[in-house]
Amino acid sequence: MAFSMSPLLNGERAVVLFFITSLLVSLPFSLLYYGLALSLLTLAALCIEIQAESSNSLHQFKTRPGASSGILLGAITLPGVMLAKMIQLTRAFSSNHIALEEIETWTMQFWSTSTCCLSVLTLLKNSMHESDVVSLACPQRLWRLRLDLGCKILYGVVCYSSLATIYPNVVHVALMLSWIVCHGLVASKLIQHLLCTFPACASIGEALLVTSGLVLYFGDMLGCTIAKVLGAFSSSDLVSFQYTMNRSEISPIVQGLLLGLLLCSVIFKHLHIWECILNTENSEAKKYFEIRRSMIFFALLGFILIVVVPSWMMFVHEFDAHPYLWVISFTFSEPLKRISLCVYWLSLICASILRFYNISRNSKIERILLRKYYHLMAVLMFLPALIFQPRFLNLAFGAALAVFLALEIIRVWRIWPLGQPVHQFMNAFTDHRDSELLIVSHFSLLLGCALPIWMSSGYNDRPLAPFAGILSLGIGDTMASVVGHKYGVLRWSKTGKKTIEGTAAGITSVLAACSILLPLIASTGYILTEVGRSLCSSETLTSTRKFRIMVKIRKRMQQNRISIDLNFEELGWFIS
Repeated sequence: MAFSMSPLLNGERAVVLFFITSLLVSLPFSLLYYGLALSLLTLAALCIEIQAESSNSLHQFKTRPGASSGILLGAITLPGVMLAKMIQLTRAFSSNHIALEEIETWTMQFWSTSTCCLSVLTLLKNSMHESDVVSLACPQRLWRLRLDLGCKILYGVVCYSSLATIYPNVVHVALMLSWIVCHGLVASKLIQHLLCTFPACASIGEALLVTSGLVLYFGDMLGCTIAKVLGAFSSSDLVSFQYTMNRSEISPIVQGLLLGLLLCSVIFKHLHIWECILNTENSEAKKYFEIRRSMIFFALLGFILIVVVPSWMMFVHEFDAHPYLWVISFTFSEPLKRISLCVYWLSLICASILRFYNISRNSKIERILLRKYYHLMAVLMFLPALIFQPRFLNLAFGAALAVFLALEIIRVWRIWPLGQPVHQFMNAFTDHRDSELLIVSHFSLLLGCALPIWMSSGYNDRPLAPFAGILSLGIGDTMASVVGHKYGVLRWSKTGKKTIEGTAAGITSVLAACSILLPLIASTGYILTEVGRSLCSSETLTSTRKFRIMVKIRKRMQQNRISIDLNFEELGWFIS
């Protein structure tokens, strides 16, 4: 099938292909397998996206109206980010800053994520094949089937070869391959469930991105749990290093809270089906039913968050105290800084809500422009915290995400007495990209700012990498929307709303912000402090190597007259 150059070269695809090309050009020879896999994934996603948008062959999936499919962007975003992180770790490994085990961790995450995306692409391809089976001739169908099978076989060979370079044991490689394949199977089932349960709430690319992220995140939780179970009965060497390494206490706390909220929602759904049998027309009986229903929900939520979740946290991680007590002690370990930061956040949130909520109800300003003020507010909230209190910000992001998820569950289920007020309040800030069923804009903003920070944990030699989400969403996206809305004339495509003027304004504003931010964080000692912390958190470096690097960092900070936030007492190996 011949395609015109116009759909092949639209703005979104050009940017995505430029990103992939930049990654492939900077690949070291040791990551050749990963580059080949990403190239196959990009080619498959591009072909499926072009075919889907040209023939409307994925109409059985009810996606967000007016949105492009976004298949290419959704399929390569997480694998591309994983590969960029591995390029960074390869540089660190060559300079003896990390050991091979940390590369092994990101290797498993890369293959798990890319397999999730490939499995979903296979599902989409099969759905398109069912709709096109009548229109295509038999030789053409046979040629496509052979090409698809050849690509999958090549991908499997590349994945096996990559794992074989890390795990010399064939049994170990087979187990890791089975674990990776399980990620793909779960992803293909999950995206169908999401698109059916929440119709018209997301594009296919957005659903693909959410699906691969959820499978990877909760697959990590399951892997840690299995590793602890196996370690309790036997010292198995077949468990991947990423599930046995020592982690920060913040990670299991955030994972446990999110798992508990989702588990509560799933259980309550089945209880709600049973309760619906009692539906009645009587207003008093209906009121009693709502109160009884809310009591069941809050009792279930309390039991899971108070009993089940802390038990899992303490099982997968050795806490010195109860996890919730650890959070309190961590917050009050630096009371002046962290309590002041909390007061600053709450004051900013209250002032913004009181100001913009009334504007959104009474003003004729477009919602999409009004919501950009919240993007600017995210810059004011998160930028100082990231510079001066990065660990506390990690915990705050997890707590905020848990609160957002709890409120969305309450809003969707209309839990008395909060469900209806929360629904009315959230509707004041929605636009065409949100649906009546699911509101996700606040999740997108929060995760967009948090994910670069979370993924920059550990070794990081790019000081601006944690700021990527805050700068791109808070400054770049805001400037692009405002300039594009007021002054935009040249559009990237005939059907889209994005303009060249808006894109140029977004890129220019981010570059300007980076030029201002880099000297600022250098003057505060943030760069050297974070390098030291990342090396201290490494479980694979020897104590002598850590000590020598820390001494060099401390001398450099003293020479530059930078206030030293690093403390040798943070290092257990130094005390011992």
